[in-house]
This record gives sequence, C-alpha cells and structure tokens, in this order.
Amino acid sequence: MNRRNFIQTGLASGALLAANPIIAAREFTSIQRETPFNMKFSPDFGLFADVAGKNVLDQIKWAYDQGFRAWENTMLKNRPVAEQEAISNQIQKLGMEFGQFVGTLTFEDVTFAGRDEEQRKKVLDDVKKSVEIARRMNTKIVHNVLGMSDPKLPWDFQMANAIELLRQIAEIYEPHGITMVMEPMNHKIDHPGMFLHTVPQAYALAKGVGSPHVKILFDIYHVQIQEGNLIPTMDYAWDEIAYFQMGDTPGRKEPGSGEIHYQNVLQHIHDKGYRGFVGLEHGTSKSGAEGEWITLKAYRAVDPK
Repeated sequence: MNRRNFIQTGLASGALLAANPIIAAREFTSIQRETPFNMKFSPDFGLFADVAGKNVLDQIKWAYDQGFRAWENTMLKNRPVAEQEAISNQIQKLGMEFGQFVGTLTFEDVTFAGRDEEQRKKVLDDVKKSVEIARRMNTKIVHNVLGMSDPKLPWDFQMANAIELLRQIAEIYEPHGITMVMEPMNHKIDHPGMFLHTVPQAYALAKGVGSPHVKILFDIYHVQIQEGNLIPTMDYAWDEIAYFQMGDTPGRKEPGSGEIHYQNVLQHIHDKGYRGFVGLEHGTSKSGAEGEWITLKAYRAVDPK
C-alpha cells in the first residue's frame, strides 16, 4: 500500500461518519482484555475496521481491549474539530496516548527544498495550525512532509533551503514543547522525486537545524526499500530518531508477510531503550476480518520481550 492509497483509505473511513455514528459508539463488553503490548504499537483508523467496526471510537476501544495503548492518525487534520475532540476524549478516557498526525503535506510541490515564498508561507501557516491540533489531541509529535525536490537546483542549495525552513518550524514548536518528525520516503517504489528520501539525509538536516524540536521519523518499510542495512542505519542516526513506523516489504503489509525480520529489529529497538511510538502504517496481506486477525497475531509474535 503506497502512502497515497493509505491516505485515501483514511479519508474514506472518515466519510463513513457522515451520519454522525461517532456519538453512538457501541461498547465492546464481550471482549476479554488482553495483556498490553510491550512496544507502543500505534494503529491508525481502518487497519482493524472489519473486526472492530467502522466507527472510529469503536476501533480505538477494540484496540485497547486487544492490548494496544497508543494510536495515530496520519490525516487527522482533515477530520472536523468535533471528531478530533471525540477521538482525543476516547483516547484519554482509556489512558492511551496519541502519536503523530501530519501538519503539512504535498506530493506535488517543492516546499522545503525551494525558495518559492508562497509555498514556504503555506508550510508555516500549516505548522501554526498544527499547534492547535496537537493541543487538542494532547500530543507532542507532528509529522511534516518535506515535499518534492527541485531538479533545477543544486542539491546543497536544496539542503540549505530546507534547514532554513526547519529552523523556523522549530521556533514555532519550541514554546509548545512539540517535536516535528520528518520521514525519508523511498524513491524506488512509492515516492520518486520526494526531497527527503534517505536516513543519512534526514540526519544531516536534523544536525543542521540543531534543535530537539526537529527529529527523524524512521519508517522501517521505506528504509528497507531505499537503503536496507536497517539496524546499523538506525544505530548511527539513533540520537536524531524520535518516532518509528513499520510495514513489511514487499507489499507494505503486516510483519511476517515479507522479508524483514521484525522480531529482531523491534527487539533491538526495545533493547536500546526506545519506548516511544511505533506506527502501524500498512495494510493486511489477506482481506477482511481474516487478514486483521492475522495482523493482530503477527504483532503478538514480534512484540519485544
């Protein structure tokens, strides 16, 4: 599942609430609560929609009963404020935590890498709006996408432009204690032409900014495709990583469906002391409820000890 399809799926899920069933979320009284996961696995809406129901509050409650203690929603900002509040209230009522959402996003425009003042102003406007959403969701993590590269501009100029804009974002987030995370996205399959596409590049940007409010989102799926060498790469960049996401490859499905030895990778992350969010940004290898139960079982199998 590429990111465009993933986002479209999330938007479609939101459309199901047109009749406002969020107010009438049913209680799952018949489900025995499972032991919480050791890793802070963070599903998104739609991943377990066939077994938990289409209602977003039901999905969160079901996930809690299955042992999840965190949640994320990439395209949260496209949901109405009342819905955001309801989601936040459900998460806080259950004692869960909310992770990342996207503050600014484009797969078409040169934003961070270029010098177009209109594009850069739009990014900063989006960032300022994301502060209010983060407050509403009681989260300190915002994921901002760095847009397309500019093939007409020398690479070092693009890097300098991005560092300048990232420093401005850090100044906006600092008073609120918010950390921006930036995600390298692979060029080989999903996102050709994106400016940020490798972990070393993200590491150089983070070091160039020099702020605790600009860090790396290490998406294991993207890194495996673009670079491989997962554990040494994350070890080198460790001090600048603030968030993980995952999906197996090929296919961007649940762990165990592809080539990544997730049990080893996640145990390594856990052993290094990471206790932050691990977003489940992927689909399922089988459709429907069967695929979702397989996915749940897969997470029990790779949960660190």
